[in-house]
Amino acid sequence: MNIVSDPKAIPAGALLPPEANQATALASATGVLTVDLDAIVANWRKLEKTAIPAECSAVVKADAYGCGVAPVAGALAVAGCKTFFVATLDEARTARAALPSSAAIYVLDGFFQNCGDAYAKIDAKPVIGDLNELAEWDVFCRRSGWAGGAAVHIDTGMNRLGLSITEAQGIIPRINAGDHGITLVMSHLACSESLNHPLNARQLAAFREIASLFTGVPASLANSSGVFLGGAFQFDLVRPGAALYGINPTPEADNPMQPVVDLKARIIHIRNVEKGESVGYGGTWTARRPTRLAIVSAGYADGYFRAGSSNDGTRGAEVVVAGKRCPIAGRVSMDLIAVDVTDLEKNAARRGHMVTLIGEGITVDELAHHFGTIGYEVLTSLGRRYARVYKGGAAEATAEPSPAASA
Repeated sequence: MNIVSDPKAIPAGALLPPEANQATALASATGVLTVDLDAIVANWRKLEKTAIPAECSAVVKADAYGCGVAPVAGALAVAGCKTFFVATLDEARTARAALPSSAAIYVLDGFFQNCGDAYAKIDAKPVIGDLNELAEWDVFCRRSGWAGGAAVHIDTGMNRLGLSITEAQGIIPRINAGDHGITLVMSHLACSESLNHPLNARQLAAFREIASLFTGVPASLANSSGVFLGGAFQFDLVRPGAALYGINPTPEADNPMQPVVDLKARIIHIRNVEKGESVGYGGTWTARRPTRLAIVSAGYADGYFRAGSSNDGTRGAEVVVAGKRCPIAGRVSMDLIAVDVTDLEKNAARRGHMVTLIGEGITVDELAHHFGTIGYEVLTSLGRRYARVYKGGAAEATAEPSPAASA
């Protein structure tokens, strides 16, 4: 088990801290985020099996959705994942340091002029979605002799990034001429979480037609939810992200993925309030009976959103205290939440005890529902004040930095 207060401060391949230091870190932590690397690997294997014969890559952008790119990417590489996607060049550098030199890294936000050397240094591939961008990439490749390759992103209905269909058709002669340097052609689904959304079929038809013109170039369309739309959407490579981290890729059905994160925060105070007294900012929640409160050291600065608050007319989110669900009382503040533990047995909740914010039946998706958002935002918002605990067989198997990363 690896305990890290800030995983970005620990270089890939660093030794685990001594057990005594681990115990000290946990004893002093006001909150602990546990990431189950074995569950991430199991989720990747399930997605891989679902997508056969397509290759299953891994999206590890946004610090692996808040779970820590170095340990997550390292664990997936050990499991057999060969292709990774990040959003930015800085993220690519961090991922490369955790991955073997043979792993392919694609950068979704694409190429900027004068960044070519940085891509070449870490052997990363830009995902190009603009003709000017493509021209700048070509200039760099001609001048430098770099032949690391790039992906081409084609817009089929998201209307965000990507060449138009007409623009993509215009570069087909380049494909037919050979030595084009394009290693992947891809698009992105806009509505894959909705099984029967008509845009899915329209995007599939458009992508199938244009991808067929990129002779010999692997094609990729499916994100996490797209994997479960069926074989027609899977092409040569699938790109799951959220599903790896336990977010439900099939919200119209039960979640096929294993939970990955467990989040706990510490009770730092127990107090009693009388009937009729208000609790928290704004006095929006009033005790309807003599009430016992546990004050917990987490708040919106830690990614526990203010939208989880309760008031006299609306019940908010819940946490698990001593094995039982208890409601939040009043507004979530920057560093603290108040939890109504009146119905627990005396001394079941005590100062210093941990309560569960995610886990013990409270899923990331449930918490997102209370927050009025999606699981993606919950995971990527989890604050830096939590001690990170990595458990699982790959926690000690992070790859050594590759020669490209240390050059």
